[in-house]
Amino acid sequence: MDLMSGKTGLVVLGDRPLNAEVPAHLLDDEITPYEHLFVRMNGLVPQTALDQNAEGWSLTIDGEVENPLELTIDDLKSRFENVTRRLVIECGGNGRAYFQPGTSGNQWTVGAVGCPEWTGVRLSDVLKEAGLKKTAVYTGHYSNDVHLSGDEEKEVISRGAPIEKVMEGDSIIAWAMNGEPLSALHGFPLRVIVPGYPASASQKYLTRIWIRDKEHDGAKMTGDSYRIPAYPVAPGTEVPESDMVVLTNMPVKSLVTFPETGAEVKAGEQVEVRGHAWCGKGDVSAMHVSIDFGQTWQEATLETPANRFAWQRWRASVTLPQHGYYEVWARATDQDGISQPPLSPVWNPRGYANNIQHRIALVAAA
Repeated sequence: MDLMSGKTGLVVLGDRPLNAEVPAHLLDDEITPYEHLFVRMNGLVPQTALDQNAEGWSLTIDGEVENPLELTIDDLKSRFENVTRRLVIECGGNGRAYFQPGTSGNQWTVGAVGCPEWTGVRLSDVLKEAGLKKTAVYTGHYSNDVHLSGDEEKEVISRGAPIEKVMEGDSIIAWAMNGEPLSALHGFPLRVIVPGYPASASQKYLTRIWIRDKEHDGAKMTGDSYRIPAYPVAPGTEVPESDMVVLTNMPVKSLVTFPETGAEVKAGEQVEVRGHAWCGKGDVSAMHVSIDFGQTWQEATLETPANRFAWQRWRASVTLPQHGYYEVWARATDQDGISQPPLSPVWNPRGYANNIQHRIALVAAA
């Protein structure tokens, strides 16, 4: 079976596990289509997903709850309000390729992100029915994907999120993307979406949510995995595990999705530049572009998001004054006044949360 069937234009970074990113110009859609959504696998696609067969599937909610639940997909659909949301999903390592010195892991540039439309139920509604105990602190997510070794007893990945985060009402248990059942690559038949956090928290092939009385310590929750130093460190520093903390809110970020980098335009004439902006804390408040390497900036128009944690369309008209080589730099600013930096931010051992300003090249013809 060709797992990449239906994907278009993606750049494969590795095939075991399968990981592929998307060139920026293919991310221009308001709602990211299947063919242009990045692929991030930690293990192998389970047979149930390959077969698109959810018969007998159930989701367990247990741990620090008063009423443990065993729910089928039909239970989820019938017992809870169904919601549809556009939610950004972004790999924690998106931008890793730009850190110096380099770090291990997939060398994502800018294309490990997308904003599909997800349909499911609020995770908070399900947890309310389960009845959270006062001791509930964190979720632990479990799946039936297969370890690269083939050992079915080994966990591939088991991440989670703080109870306060998942009870905000934005996190959902999804069974559909863009109006279609989840695909094999994107989590059939169920996945959790925890918007604003690195996509590793939005676990695919979901079978269980274990409510913990402490921070979850499943596979890829400890050590350096999806963790950053608790304080700024010099590039290349070896950081003790005890000084690492879980990466939570992703930083403010933006993409230039049109024109494609390297495009030729006419000098002295206005050209539209556009893209998307998003932030792990919620809405983006401002967007600016520069055509003179950051010496001056002009404000772009920024649309309101379709819903919280959807990306926001921005547009600007720029005029390249004479023939030659130019770059368009993009800079988003969050609600706290924090903007994207022109250089990679504080280095960390695994290359997470790089929100360096995106830039494209334009050539002005006389």
